[in-house]
Amino acid sequence: MRKLALSALALMMAMGSLFAKEVDDSTKLLLKQLEAYAKFQDSVKKALKYETGMISLPSGVAKLNVPKGFKFLGLEQSRYVIQDLWGNLPQQHLQGMVFPEDGDPFSDSSYAYVVEYNPVGYVKDADAKDINYDDLLKEMKSDDAEENAQRKAMGGEGMYTEGWAAHPFYDDQKKVLHWALDIRVEGRDEHTLNYKVIHLGRKGMMTMSAVSGMGQLDLVKSDVDKVISMAEYTEGNRYSDFDSKVDDVAAWTVGGLVAGKVLLKTAAGAGILKFLKFIIIGIIAAGGAIWKWFSGRRKKEEEFVYEPQPAPVHIEETQLPEPPQATEGTTDKQI
Repeated sequence: MRKLALSALALMMAMGSLFAKEVDDSTKLLLKQLEAYAKFQDSVKKALKYETGMISLPSGVAKLNVPKGFKFLGLEQSRYVIQDLWGNLPQQHLQGMVFPEDGDPFSDSSYAYVVEYNPVGYVKDADAKDINYDDLLKEMKSDDAEENAQRKAMGGEGMYTEGWAAHPFYDDQKKVLHWALDIRVEGRDEHTLNYKVIHLGRKGMMTMSAVSGMGQLDLVKSDVDKVISMAEYTEGNRYSDFDSKVDDVAAWTVGGLVAGKVLLKTAAGAGILKFLKFIIIGIIAAGGAIWKWFSGRRKKEEEFVYEPQPAPVHIEETQLPEPPQATEGTTDKQI
């Protein structure tokens, strides 16, 4: 959709310069909003500060070694992306985000990993080799109704389990669990990819959740080994450092993590979606307006329901702009 928006902007700018006297007020309004969005997007990209190399996470128990080809976004700016740009609920255990080197929050052909650390306790893995994941999938589907009621109570959207996008795999040596689900979200045409990598530790788990559409599944799969190898626990916080005399044991086992019994209470369970809550109007409608203009059938001004927002004038690199607010009738954008 982002490419479509920019194409519409280019077309309307050309149309405005060639036929300025004949462009009606509603089309001028749309052009102004598209220009404002382009300026806003540029200002955000300039303000975001990424890191590479060895990065200590806010939890104090883990770190990421971010190699060439990837980049890390710190906690505060990750909150801005997840909540203000993408319109998600606050993430209680957030640590930061990992993007491919050429990716950003606006990219519609990439992905991002949301990194969290949840101190749920030591997760026993004795059941990992005995889990029947096909039966577990059936159980997860049957749990959708109850879990969706909780999501909606938290202000989220209904999410429905369609099937495995990548079958669960537990690496007993590295103590890493990963899997992917094909998720259908209410009101959205493209299915969401729910790809999770969980590193088990002495007192909890580090979760790296890929945020993307199903169209990016192959790309996510191709990079998942590199993403897994980034994370490590600090000395004394590794899975092997568990001390049964002093450490708490989690209420969930590996099977419970895959089924989402604990993740529902975390950011991942609440459903992080990669969409922009403030994007101008549905660009498809704009495309229809352009076609009608060329064919001599003008779009009536009252059909355009987006109220204008001022474009950013000048934004310092370190200052993150406030997203424009959409009004009723506008369309959420899923990237």
